[in-house]
Amino acid sequence: MKQILLILTLAMVFSGCEKDDVCSESTETTPRLIIDFYDFTNPTLTKSVTNLAIIKTGDTTPYAVYNGVSKIQVPLDIANDVSQYQFILNYGNTNTALVDPDNLQFTYTRENVYVSRACGYKTVFTLDATTPFVHTDAPGDDALWMRNITLLQPNINTENETHLKISL
Repeated sequence: MKQILLILTLAMVFSGCEKDDVCSESTETTPRLIIDFYDFTNPTLTKSVTNLAIIKTGDTTPYAVYNGVSKIQVPLDIANDVSQYQFILNYGNTNTALVDPDNLQFTYTRENVYVSRACGYKTVFTLDATTPFVHTDAPGDDALWMRNITLLQPNINTENETHLKISL
């Protein structure tokens, strides 16, 4: 009888335990801005960028350097409603005449969304309806290499869709 009582007591104690709270790698976290590059002369064809460096304004080291890709991911600042980047085409080329920087400033609102106890919160963004981005040339440069920028999806809730289309 004592053994049955002990087994029932242990069963009740362990039935209240939960497995460890671990945020799974597959859980969606704060999404990045997804940008696809297209050919300006044929807007249905994607176009690869060569040695594209993305440097956050105020930093000296690139966030990323992309080579031979037509789709990139750019993080937005979760502490501010504006993110400013310099997109440098042909980054690191010894012929400085081929290095071409353009500036992009993104304006948005932020919302923290609860994911789970293990993962905490993620931030989702909505690009500003009137001025989602400002595109300028870098000082001393003579031409914009990004010829056309189109906002496709202002709500940045996931990385499963393209938010901006840039034609080169």
